[in-house]
Amino acid sequence: MTMLAFRNLGKAYRRYKHPRDRLLEMTIPWIGTRHETIWVLRNVDLAVREGESLGIIGHNGAGKSTLLKLATGTAKPTEGSVDANGRIAAILELGMAFHPEFTGRQNAAISGQLMGLSPHELDAAMPDIEAFAEIGSYFNQPLRVYSSGMQVRLAFSIATAVRPDVLIVDEALSVGDAYFQHKCTARIRRFRDQGTTMLLVSHDPTAVKTLCDRAVLLDHGTVIRDGSPDHVLDYYNAIIAKREAEYRIRGAEESRGGQRSIRSGDGRATIESVDLVDEQGNSTRAVRSNAQARLRIEFAAHSNLPSVTVGFLIRDRLGNDVFGTNTHHLATPVTAVEGGGRFACEFQIERLSLGSGHYSISVALHEADSHLVNNHDWWEHALAFEVLRADEPLRIGVANLPVRSRGITVPSGHC
Repeated sequence: MTMLAFRNLGKAYRRYKHPRDRLLEMTIPWIGTRHETIWVLRNVDLAVREGESLGIIGHNGAGKSTLLKLATGTAKPTEGSVDANGRIAAILELGMAFHPEFTGRQNAAISGQLMGLSPHELDAAMPDIEAFAEIGSYFNQPLRVYSSGMQVRLAFSIATAVRPDVLIVDEALSVGDAYFQHKCTARIRRFRDQGTTMLLVSHDPTAVKTLCDRAVLLDHGTVIRDGSPDHVLDYYNAIIAKREAEYRIRGAEESRGGQRSIRSGDGRATIESVDLVDEQGNSTRAVRSNAQARLRIEFAAHSNLPSVTVGFLIRDRLGNDVFGTNTHHLATPVTAVEGGGRFACEFQIERLSLGSGHYSISVALHEADSHLVNNHDWWEHALAFEVLRADEPLRIGVANLPVRSRGITVPSGHC
């Protein structure tokens, strides 16, 4: 079942050079158009299925928030249509409808009514709203005495008090303290597991990868990528690098199961090969946890470069960053390279302290400390490998920490 459908959706605003032009256009229509039409969204066709979690990413001004406002009905499309099924809960601008003289409880009641909750549903949800917000006696005090963090807690608690059919979230996970962010994420994840359809706008790639099973990339009001969060975020990162300078962005189907790989860079130096080597010096794609390993990167220089930084980033199977470093941060000697030469860089990993599972390695050639500065070649998913469980007790997670236990003992002074 399709819960949300955007069909040929477009949204335009009128821009007037002077406020009087708006009045003149309304009162004297025969003088002609006195505004400029600015399209924020154009030709958007998307369908979100029941239970699907869709992440929406893009630069500021790409049209993300406008798309969510159209989905909730707080804005009307200029062209096309939005079809929605079920009850929609939106977390767009937390607390925007609160009244400063009303108490938290009164604001919760008013906001709940605006959300379409019945008096019975409000009464049933109020204890949970109060408990989740964790603002104590302030819940019965005027909102004007709240801190901004307390208002955020109250607003999120109200918006998610009752599980909706469709949940729309616009950057709400980036507000509040770290403890409350974890609570918000846990509640949203539970809604998703229970079958709630979700639209999430976030600049946090970890949130998109963790909470969403699909992502779209908006650029200048149009959808330019639609696919898995990992693939769409890789392309988004390539666009970020491209906007720092004039880089080439290219995609190539890798032989490893047809995995999509994105590369970007100015081409002054290019990565020729990436290899993972075990303790015996053999090329491998399976390494036991806590074993030694070497990462070997070979590259060619096509121009004279005063220095080159070589870096790598390990990600887990969900695309979350696990570990990354480069020669700049490791304070290795700075070496100039000549155009036309071939070079190699090795990273010695003393203990690959990762939990069992599948991982990928991305590599980069650039200047200074980041691939966003004079990026020569940035290669996502250059290599995939598996970490095998060592001869040790069962552990879970992406880290393999050296843990021991003496077992259960009786504290001194106790019988």
